Amino acid sequence: MSSHSRRLSVPGPAGALECVVDSPAGALRGVAVICHPHPQHGGTMDNKVVQTLARSFLQIGYRTVRFNFRGVGASQGVWDEGRGEVDDALAVVAELRKPDLPLVLAGFSFGGYVAAQAASVLPEGVAATRLVLVGPSTQVQQLPVVPADTLVIHGEQDDVVPLAATLVWARPQSLPVVVIPGGGHFFHGQLSLLKSIVLRAFKSP
Repeated sequence: MSSHSRRLSVPGPAGALECVVDSPAGALRGVAVICHPHPQHGGTMDNKVVQTLARSFLQIGYRTVRFNFRGVGASQGVWDEGRGEVDDALAVVAELRKPDLPLVLAGFSFGGYVAAQAASVLPEGVAATRLVLVGPSTQVQQLPVVPADTLVIHGEQDDVVPLAATLVWARPQSLPVVVIPGGGHFFHGQLSLLKSIVLRAFKSP
């Protein structure tokens, strides 16, 4: 499916950030930057949900960018309680987005918080940005208000971030939440369903 995959480092605010970039074989529709779960709980860019999101976007013609936050893998720096991790995401976007193509920011769990925060402070002029938040960390972190076309996916039986917490956050925004019946936080056995939801949301007109 991917005609080109490369591992590279990009400059970040706390040092080099390790990235994996996959490009589609056909025409390029956009760029998707995907943020991984909590670094202090084993989260890396190789997380299965993160990889599922990357494969989803690659299938529909997006260049996908997975990266490790500061202090994870080969990325330099140390954990910064979420603040610096948002800056990391912004640095990756600045380095690897294509100015003439749409940008998607996606994230799983803590990465969902980072993606939402990063999207809220992107500079003017960044091409049509859309958010995809999977099991976003709405219980601990304070997520900002997000655009109405944000895709939010949550497992019904998530025991890390309760579905109720995400509904409390989404309700004042009248923001729909796609609930995967019986789904846990890591969507074990349901990654193909997760992928199909993303593909349907981004299918070509």
